[in-house]
Amino acid sequence: MTNGNHLAIVSTVASDSHTWNLVYLQLLLEEHGYAVTNLGPCVPDDLLVKECRELRPDVVVISSVNGHGHQDGRRVIRAVRDCPELRDLPVVIGGKLGVAEGSYRNDLREAGYTEVFEDGAPAPADFGQFLRSLPDRVGVPV
Repeated sequence: MTNGNHLAIVSTVASDSHTWNLVYLQLLLEEHGYAVTNLGPCVPDDLLVKECRELRPDVVVISSVNGHGHQDGRRVIRAVRDCPELRDLPVVIGGKLGVAEGSYRNDLREAGYTEVFEDGAPAPADFGQFLRSLPDRVGVPV
């Protein structure tokens, strides 16, 4: 761990094979003091759930740039939230979440995401602000 205090999992959805976004997020999280487990591209839902159950991260960051994040993301968050020990785990999704005009933010938050960062947002400072808000939730019994 970078500072011994916080752990993050970085992942894509099963249909997304992009990796540079994950490398960027890993570096950004490390700059904020997180040790990062980067699961890489095309992560099956069951693998993400398994890693969350084993590693007990403080936050999960899912990134998608293929335009299918809103579809795959809904399925992923259902799998995570179906595990009683992961129901309160902060999970965020961001990137290019769809190909149509409009926002997926409300839909994905209602599905169970803690926060949604759509294409073009947030600036790294905004994401950093979100990360700084997490210690209030870290360690909350599940």
